[in-house]
Amino acid sequence: RGGKMAANSLRKLGFIGLGLAAAGAVADQCLYNVWGGERAVIFDRLRQKVFPEAVGEGTHFIIPFFQTPNIFSVRSTPRSIPVLTGSKDLQNVDITLRILFRPEEKELPKIFKQYGTNYDDQILPSITTEVLKAVVAEFDASELITQREVVSQRVTELLVDRAKYFGIILDDISLTHLGFGREFTEAVERKQVSQQEAERARFVVEKAEQVKQAAIISSEGDSIAAEKLGKAFSEVGEGLVELRRLEAAEEIAALLARSKNIAYLPGSGQNLLLNIPP
Repeated sequence: RGGKMAANSLRKLGFIGLGLAAAGAVADQCLYNVWGGERAVIFDRLRQKVFPEAVGEGTHFIIPFFQTPNIFSVRSTPRSIPVLTGSKDLQNVDITLRILFRPEEKELPKIFKQYGTNYDDQILPSITTEVLKAVVAEFDASELITQREVVSQRVTELLVDRAKYFGIILDDISLTHLGFGREFTEAVERKQVSQQEAERARFVVEKAEQVKQAAIISSEGDSIAAEKLGKAFSEVGEGLVELRRLEAAEEIAALLARSKNIAYLPGSGQNLLLNIPP
């Protein structure tokens, strides 16, 4: 009798365990979580329709096997899109656009019905290519470089309007790369070399002009000095020449006096300088 009671108890525990497991499985199928920065769009298989409103954060109930939650991120997501197009002067332009995008919450059911959860792969490359081709065709290759800010602003205006039509919000748009074909790049390099050579030639010309001006100023100074010297001769006569002769004689006497090979002997009222060998 005791063994039979133990068997019944084990059987009851088994049924309870199976019931709990089944309840857990049903609960797992009936509940789903929507985390922060996400929204869920519910698809009802029974009625073959999408719920008209997206579901916010939290834990929510669905009918298992008949309703499916499709999770969308509503955070700003970065994406880079490269485009190869042509400028107004028929130059090849390799341009890359980086955008921060997110879906508009109230448009999520419409986005899911038309494009699915990978809507960005279907929408963003096509509208970005369309807008970039249209804008780049309005500018020459050189204008794309010198007026890059204007180009970026024009692309932003058109792309924001275009994305809004599909229920996408663009938080930031920037041109991260702008390249050109080999022919244009080589032409730009040649132009830069020519400009550098022109600057160097202008420097040489300016230097020669400065040397010329310095020579003219020096000649004018010498002419003025000669004119003043001639004027002094005419006014003073031979006095200035005699003064220069005395100054020269004084310098010569000083040099001879410091020499060891020369002695000074006074005699008969005249000064004698005798050169005595060592």
